[in-house]
Amino acid sequence: MRDRTEARNMAKKLVGQMTLEEKASQLKYDAPAIPRLGIPAYNWWNEVLHGVARAGTATVFPQAIGLAAMFDEDFQEEIASVISDEARAKYNGQSSHGDRDIYKGLTVWSPNINIFRDPRWGRGHETYGEDPYLTSRLGVRFVQGLQGKGKYLKVAACSKHFAVHSGPEALRHEFDAVVNAKDLNETYLPAFEATVKEAGVESVMGAYNRVNGEPACGSETLLKKTLREKWGFQGHVVSDCWAVRDFHTNHKVTDTAPESAALALKNGCDLNCGNTYLHMIEAYQEGLVTEEQITTACERLFTTRCLLGLFDGNCEFNRIPVTDCDTDDHDAMALKAAEKSMVLLENDGTLPLNASDIRTVAVIGPNADSIPALEGNYNGTSSRYVTFLEGIRTYCKAHRIRVLYSLGCHLFRDRTSGLAQADDRLAEAAMYAEAADVTIACVGLDAGLEGEEGDTGNEYFSGDKKDLLIPESQRKLMNTLMNSAKKLVTVIAAGSSMNVEGGNAKIIAWYPGQAGGTALAELLFGEKNPSGHLPVTFYRDIADLPAFEDYSMKDRTYRYFSGDVLYPFGFGLSYTTWALSDPVKEGNTVKVMVSNTGSRDGDAVVQVYVRCKDRNAPLFPRLCGFGRISVPAGEARLLSVHLDPLADTVVDEKGERIAVSGKTFYIGMSQPDEKSIRICGVTPLKLDEE
Repeated sequence: MRDRTEARNMAKKLVGQMTLEEKASQLKYDAPAIPRLGIPAYNWWNEVLHGVARAGTATVFPQAIGLAAMFDEDFQEEIASVISDEARAKYNGQSSHGDRDIYKGLTVWSPNINIFRDPRWGRGHETYGEDPYLTSRLGVRFVQGLQGKGKYLKVAACSKHFAVHSGPEALRHEFDAVVNAKDLNETYLPAFEATVKEAGVESVMGAYNRVNGEPACGSETLLKKTLREKWGFQGHVVSDCWAVRDFHTNHKVTDTAPESAALALKNGCDLNCGNTYLHMIEAYQEGLVTEEQITTACERLFTTRCLLGLFDGNCEFNRIPVTDCDTDDHDAMALKAAEKSMVLLENDGTLPLNASDIRTVAVIGPNADSIPALEGNYNGTSSRYVTFLEGIRTYCKAHRIRVLYSLGCHLFRDRTSGLAQADDRLAEAAMYAEAADVTIACVGLDAGLEGEEGDTGNEYFSGDKKDLLIPESQRKLMNTLMNSAKKLVTVIAAGSSMNVEGGNAKIIAWYPGQAGGTALAELLFGEKNPSGHLPVTFYRDIADLPAFEDYSMKDRTYRYFSGDVLYPFGFGLSYTTWALSDPVKEGNTVKVMVSNTGSRDGDAVVQVYVRCKDRNAPLFPRLCGFGRISVPAGEARLLSVHLDPLADTVVDEKGERIAVSGKTFYIGMSQPDEKSIRICGVTPLKLDEE
């Protein structure tokens, strides 16, 4: 029933039999049953950011920022399809046992396609990074993989948080994100527009903050004029959780709960995650909303339920068995994703490690044997976790290499009572590093240090970062290891820009999912070739950036930041060397020959950037195409890269997208900036168009 007209007609018939009170009751996320109509209870709240979350055993893929680092649209869609298979499998089994509780439904509140504009934002690792085009492409393919291509929706995806939402977490319930028309339409809205128009996303979730004075979950500008009227969105809108309550308690744009419910409903928010819509009948009685408005929202929600086949026992997805969850094949995909996502940041030749030359490896650090360092947030529970320590130990055991392990320090601070114990851990780390041929330092963060406001356990509460450094306890550990290790490889588990000093080689592993330890071991010892690339800029210092609360794109992200960076957006090293040749542009596609000129097989990630010769263009060339290709050592392959159809446009100060003539395309394996070219060793090819 992908035919929306048929689904809408079925929904109208069902809703037409409801009383006003029954219709109003269905506008809340935990919708009650209506037994007389044969309508079961339904909980709309489910999460599948990088696997089915919070509902028991499921495959845990790399966190979203790690999926972005793959720069792989096709694999992104495959992963999303597996996730939706598991969501259906769990729904089929759980609902057959009468379990229709939270996190058990088929309306999944993913993906998060906000722009990671500032590295302080704790939730940035839930996103696909800082670039509008990369976010758009990965968001579209994730939605398509989730929703499937059957007669019915496999699950109903949700693009969130609409819009202009990326911190600060501590202020989100009262914050007004002020943004000009150019930045709004050039940076913050494109991914949402793409998932609506191209992917047909079934749901959009509003944000907590205000946008230019209007609360996002009750914004006439965003929800009515942009989403429905301009883009033609046909699905339903859901509020962020308890965001409508903020209208009167924090934003102060209304005075009462009925007024808040009315403002949200009238401007197009159909479903309330929270309890403010419990006041909807009161709002009706006060003349703040009409029955027609309540009916319209209810019909939209039941259209989604019909599209999911929830009232048809013959829906093809009803046959997905519970045994299709947590399979060996899905575990293999999680491993492949972890391998593709990790980014080699520095290497003086220490990597890959040669197992035949090594007798002892020291694995040291608070993230070495940590499951949270694999998970990120909005995660499921895997039955197959392999920590970094376990992955390295398994590999080393097969090659008769001794592994020494030390915690070294706590992730954030010493939670014991005595300084002497802290010194003992550093001493243990030092003696193991001295005894080993190579030391692997596993440092960084986890979702307890960067994450969502209210979900975090750190001293800052909000989940945002105050700087780009690892905690002081870990900095002391790194100083110890730099003075003790013969060879030091630094592995950073984190979801954002980090400045970690020390090491002969350095890898950002993100939060790599259940198979992260196996993937890391394979990369360290050269069984696999690193191929991840950064979806965010790694800055040197927070002091180089504008105020966190400033939503202007000036001096932000690779498109507008003019300072010296630690590692640029799009950056990533390999164990082999690459060359590009013979670029040809045919319509909206660039074809280029990719040659592996080194001695190891590998995956090349080709990136195409465009600079438009117009005063409204971004300060620096912007990403407009990317593609990944596997090339054996010593061979060459032809790669076709699809380009952004908007590559020959810019957004003016009025927020209007205008076509321009005169542009240059740069085809390379990094940004066309001097630092990226020098380190990656591949000079981008240029194609000029007038």
